Amino acid sequence: MTSSIPKPGEPLAHYVSTAPFDPYLVEPSTTALAMVGRASQWKLMWWQFRQHKLALYSGVFLLLAYLSIFICEFLAPYNLHTRDVENIYAPPQSIHLFHDGEFVGPFVYGRTMSLDMDNLRRVYSDVPTDVQKLRFFCRGDGYTFWGLFDSNIHLVCPAKDGQMFLLGTDRLGRDVLSRIIYGARISLTIGLFGVAMSFVLGIVIGGLAGYRGGVFDLIVQRIIEVLQSIPSIPLWLALAAIMPVTWSPILVYLGITVILGLLDWTGLARAVRSKLLALREEDYVLSAQLMGASTSRIIGRHLIPGFMSHLIASATLTIPGMILGETALSFLGLGLRPPITSWGILLTEARSVSVIALYPWLLIPILPVVLVVLAFNFLGDGLRDAADPFK
Repeated sequence: MTSSIPKPGEPLAHYVSTAPFDPYLVEPSTTALAMVGRASQWKLMWWQFRQHKLALYSGVFLLLAYLSIFICEFLAPYNLHTRDVENIYAPPQSIHLFHDGEFVGPFVYGRTMSLDMDNLRRVYSDVPTDVQKLRFFCRGDGYTFWGLFDSNIHLVCPAKDGQMFLLGTDRLGRDVLSRIIYGARISLTIGLFGVAMSFVLGIVIGGLAGYRGGVFDLIVQRIIEVLQSIPSIPLWLALAAIMPVTWSPILVYLGITVILGLLDWTGLARAVRSKLLALREEDYVLSAQLMGASTSRIIGRHLIPGFMSHLIASATLTIPGMILGETALSFLGLGLRPPITSWGILLTEARSVSVIALYPWLLIPILPVVLVVLAFNFLGDGLRDAADPFK
């Protein structure tokens, strides 16, 4: 057995690694700390945001909801204006998978209708022997996809000569589920357009008031105080009532968007003003002024990015207010008008107490409103926490 102990006078054997030098090589115990030190601000915000599971799931839900508005014609089982006069005020149908102990696949049972002369209402009863299998990626009602081309392909359709009203029908025999899917296109986008308008007004007016100060700031603050002192709903009603009845549905849609944007910029303007009042005294702002930068460049390139995360969080909390505003105006009959369909217009079907008592499924359009508003609030909480990843 050869000894590994060197003899006297023999040079010690030592080995040199041939691997390339890595200046960022750290001990395993400090790897996570090194990654945080080298990560960008956006990556730190993303890591922090992922820890807020409820906000992450809400963001995925909202992303899917907004993606669905691009293909609502494909997702809806029926056309927006399709009427089935034989199924007026039909209650929701249930989807079944098994029939007589055997797996059949997704299907609904056929129905028969009778008149209840005592209560003056239609009564629908399932026929256990009439199995109507649902069809997927099928041909059904025709539609014009985004006004570009005609098609009749749907994600799911009822059986041939069958019915499929998963959320029931309204007083004209129109499918409530299809109308909710179509209504998402208006209700979701009106919030985005309204927030975009209010953000432009809030950032510009609040930014100038906070950066310039003086008389302009004084006038802006008095205007904001006056607007915020007026009750929101009466002001909405007054502005909506001045829109001419001869306007087309598209002009009414744009008018409602402008109204919501004009009334919601005050809170953001005050937040921007308070931020700029603090940031305008920083050294980098003075350096930009000495280099001859214009006011718009200083505000847009140096001050606004300093609290962009706050603006993003504010947007996620403002959009639900826009959606609720449109829903309230349409529910009161002073907002959008048919043939445009939104969630607020769908809720006008349930303004009567007798209708709610007899046909409670007409209140289902309130469910997507609640889910979207909650999702935006949870998302805003997550973004606000992620804005300060070292907190």
